[in-house]
Amino acid sequence: MKLRLSKTVAGVASSALLLMTVPAIGLASASGAAAKPTFTIGYEGPLTGSNAQLGLNMVFAVQLAINNANKTHALPFNLKLASYDDQGSPTLSPAQASSAVHNKTLVAIVGPAFSGATRAAEPYYSAAHIATVSPSATAAALATGKKNNNFMRVVAGDDVQGAADAKFLVKTKSVKSLYVIDDGSFYGAGLAAVVAQEAKSLGASVTPNSYPESGSCGGTASASEYTAAATQIVASGATGLFYGGYYCDFGLLLGALNSAGYKGVVMSGDGSLSPALITGTSPASAANNVYLSVAGGGSANLTGKLATAYRALSHFPANNATYAAQSYDATNMIIAALKKVYKAKISVAKLRPAIITALHKLVYHGVTGKLSFQSNGDLNAKTIVDFSQVQNGQIVSVGHS
Repeated sequence: MKLRLSKTVAGVASSALLLMTVPAIGLASASGAAAKPTFTIGYEGPLTGSNAQLGLNMVFAVQLAINNANKTHALPFNLKLASYDDQGSPTLSPAQASSAVHNKTLVAIVGPAFSGATRAAEPYYSAAHIATVSPSATAAALATGKKNNNFMRVVAGDDVQGAADAKFLVKTKSVKSLYVIDDGSFYGAGLAAVVAQEAKSLGASVTPNSYPESGSCGGTASASEYTAAATQIVASGATGLFYGGYYCDFGLLLGALNSAGYKGVVMSGDGSLSPALITGTSPASAANNVYLSVAGGGSANLTGKLATAYRALSHFPANNATYAAQSYDATNMIIAALKKVYKAKISVAKLRPAIITALHKLVYHGVTGKLSFQSNGDLNAKTIVDFSQVQNGQIVSVGHS
């Protein structure tokens, strides 16, 4: 079944696209704004296509942080949002990054959201000395070996998350034989490789395999490949399965596993952590009992008044909006850094590299916890990996590492 956005999500997607041209809510009044410059914080991620829901989760949190900052009237500048829709694709992201770089008021980017898109976009952002603070790009290679990285992230890399996932499967769920599948993407293959390696080190036997992204996930492979995959998994006798990839294809695999009668433990990472996984699985009940993980950095959700404001803005709840809290913190870290380096009449060309330097010095207490960056862009603090399970059609928290 080809995954389609629901009418609600499709409507939200249209609203998100409007954010590219509509000024942020809560700007200072005309009488007080004349003397203030306006700077742009960009968001790059999927706002249309099969992975749109993950991007929508993030962009509305970026908008919320900008709105809240403008409403204080305490900043010496105004802020607005510009959205760059790369559909999560490394093919489309360079054009979006180029467009962002040439935005004369843009000072930093929240994102890119997906690891492959980030790798493809980073040469543009790095050359323009633009800070990119990702809520969700977890591929370890994005930070490995870097110094004073313009790329930073408010989540752990796949090296941390994958190790926790393997331990959960082998130690907590007693999986002795594990089948590990990836979708061939930079993110999915990287996470799956870590899980496979760590599971082996913990004493499990591991069977790896790779199935390229299908048309449901923006790829070119046929969805029928998952029927063959399910048959192979059942024949392998594996008592556990880990899938490295995104919900649009994972739902297809779950439907095939259900038809094939697979009874083992099934798990995937943050790329599958979305209610769209359930609506994209046929039958939806085939998603029940699946485990999902996310490197949350602390609280994985916006709560209280922030959750209420987020829902009013986005028209969907914050409790299952994966990476909304991280996007909110990433935006506020950029705003805090901008505030530190801003001087009257300073040019955007000077602000961009100054923000990178300021972010590396910043210690920020956000909704996901105490945040600061290493030179390579990874977080300083040990990150908690949160585990959820689909229970009766709902994603329910079941603990953390």
